[in-house]
Amino acid sequence: MYSDKVMEHFTDPQNVGEIENPDGVGQVGNPTCGDVMRITIKVEDGHIADIKFKTLGCAAAIATSSITTEMAKGKSLEEAMEITRKRVAEELGGLPPQKMHCSNLAAEGLHKAIEDYRAKHPQPAGGQTSD
Repeated sequence: MYSDKVMEHFTDPQNVGEIENPDGVGQVGNPTCGDVMRITIKVEDGHIADIKFKTLGCAAAIATSSITTEMAKGKSLEEAMEITRKRVAEELGGLPPQKMHCSNLAAEGLHKAIEDYRAKHPQPAGGQTSD
């Protein structure tokens, strides 16, 4: 049912936890299946310097959270915003159709954390921030 990479990220998830005093927080949930995910990020020079997650959910939810944090770490905020549910699923070697919503949740949580950061650190018109 699950690829080896899904099982690897489920049994040994990366970046589990929560960043103290995060620069951005994204929390998402799916009422249909009960999965809840919280992603915290630390941003330096416009890049995700650190990222952690806490997920309450199935194997796919935990695996997609783990791989999403791995895909985003070190990326610019713009690059991280390009991480889609399709890319997350592809990185894991695919997901069963009934579990695709889990990859959507992980990408959405990442995007919400970045949006939270941007709301707290608005860029001046026509320029880059000095963060």
